[in-house]
Amino acid sequence: MTLPYTRSTAKEYAREHLRGIWAAAMTPFRPDLSIDEQGFRRNLRHWFHDLGIDGVFVAGKQGEFYALSLPERKRLCDIAVEEAKAAKRQVIYSASDQNMDTVIELARHAEAAGADWIVVHAPVLHFVHDQADTLRAYYARIAEASGIGIAMWSHPDSGYLMSPELCATIAREVPSVVAIKYSVPRPMYAELTRLAGDALIVSTASEEEWLDNILELGWRLYLCSAPPFLLQTANDRRMREYTDAAFAGRAEEARRISASLEPVRRALKSSRPPGKPHAQQKAWMERLGQAGGPVRPPMLELTVAERDAVNRAFDSCGLIPAIRAAAE
Repeated sequence: MTLPYTRSTAKEYAREHLRGIWAAAMTPFRPDLSIDEQGFRRNLRHWFHDLGIDGVFVAGKQGEFYALSLPERKRLCDIAVEEAKAAKRQVIYSASDQNMDTVIELARHAEAAGADWIVVHAPVLHFVHDQADTLRAYYARIAEASGIGIAMWSHPDSGYLMSPELCATIAREVPSVVAIKYSVPRPMYAELTRLAGDALIVSTASEEEWLDNILELGWRLYLCSAPPFLLQTANDRRMREYTDAAFAGRAEEARRISASLEPVRRALKSSRPPGKPHAQQKAWMERLGQAGGPVRPPMLELTVAERDAVNRAFDSCGLIPAIRAAAE
C-alpha cells in the first residue's frame, strides 16, 4: 500500500497523526498454542470501539514475538491492519529482531500490508561498549530499506540505554525516524523531550506517569503497554477520560479521575508473580471478557494459587462494570 507520507514528510505527518492512547497487544493462544485469530480480532474490536484506543502495537514483547515464527508475526500484522482500518485506527508493528535481514523483511511487510508505522528495538550489541556509531548506522540502514516511519525503542533489555543526545542525533539524521518508546527513568525522557523538539515524538510505557507527562511535558502520545485494555471496560473508560481531560487542559478533573484508578493499579500489580507477567496479564484479560489463553514457552503459566490470587485481586478492585454502575 502507498503510505500517506514520504521519508521527508514523515515527521510532520507523525506530529499530526501519531498521538493518543496506543496499546501493546498481547497475542492470544488456543490450548494447543496456535494463535487464536478470532480472539485477537475480538480483542482489537473491543479495544478500538469500546475502549477508545487510538492505535495498537503488534507483535512486540507483550505479544511474545520471540516465540512466534516469521509467518505468524506477519499474520498478526495483517489482521491488525485489517481491523484497524475498519475502525479508522492505526497500527505500529514491531519489526524488532536481532537479525538485521529479519528486521528489514518485517519492515517491508508492514509497509506493504498497510501498517502506519514500525517500531524497532535497539539490538543487543555483543562486546560493543560505545554503541553510538553502530546505532546511528543501524537505524539509517533500516530507514533506507523501507519508506515506513520508524519509532526507535530503547529499553534495559538491550543491555544499555541510548542517551538522550544519541536519540536526538539519530532523529535529526534520519528523516523517517519519527518517535521513540523510551523505557528509561523520567529525567532521561524529559531531557530528550527538551533536546529533540519537533524532530522526535518521545513517549514511554508508564501509565502511572502518563498524566504528568501530558501536563508537564506536553506529550500527546502514550506508546504503549497493556494498561489501556487492563484498566478499562466498555462502561469504565477512566484512562480515556483522564487523558481527554488533560488534553483539554482540565488538569484538576484529569487528576481526580486518574487517582480513582489507584485501587485497580494496586490490584493489578500486587497479583503479578515475579517472572510471569504475560500469564498474569492474560488471566486479568480473561476476567475482563477478552481473549487471553496460555503463554508459549519459555514463559511460565500461573499456578492454581497464583491464578486464585489474580481473581481475588480483580474482584476487589472495583473494575467490574456492574459494580461501578450500581455505585453511581
